[in-house]
Amino acid sequence: MTAWGENSWPPAPIRTARLVLRASEARDRPAFVDLFASPEVGEHVGGARPRDELERAVPEVPGRRPGVFVVTLHDTMIGMITLDPRGADRPGHVRPEGGEAELGFMFLPTAWGQGYAAEACEAALAWFAATLPGEPVVLSTRTAHTRALRLAARLGFTEAARFEEYGADQWFGVHTPRPGSP
Repeated sequence: MTAWGENSWPPAPIRTARLVLRASEARDRPAFVDLFASPEVGEHVGGARPRDELERAVPEVPGRRPGVFVVTLHDTMIGMITLDPRGADRPGHVRPEGGEAELGFMFLPTAWGQGYAAEACEAALAWFAATLPGEPVVLSTRTAHTRALRLAARLGFTEAARFEEYGADQWFGVHTPRPGSP
């Protein structure tokens, strides 16, 4: 992935019909702790972390780095979207040297099933395409995570490979925008 331009991060807040995607702020810290301590979320990302450990480890402004969007509803954090370079040492790539942008998303369980992840991911993909045109975007998720697979298809990701990683079967997709979509 091409390095973020100095002027591209953090971007101005991105507004959708219901949500705002923005850089992290100190007021988001409790929601970050809730997100990473959640057993329901942890089921899909290798396990929840102990809350007391997170309270000690999470910085005052968590997720304050290029590629991390806080997703808010009515000015309250409900999740996060990431666009990070995929490590060259990991399986699944569309170019030999790796480094493709990898879309990731995590939402608090109270936000599940309402279309927020799709809305936020679509906005992040559109921003990314405008900021780094032509750069590929990939996504990897456990094959058992059927909700994430449905979301990947809805967003325009097509399967490119399957492999084992983190002790589970993984689905690897490449973003193939449809005409008129991000």
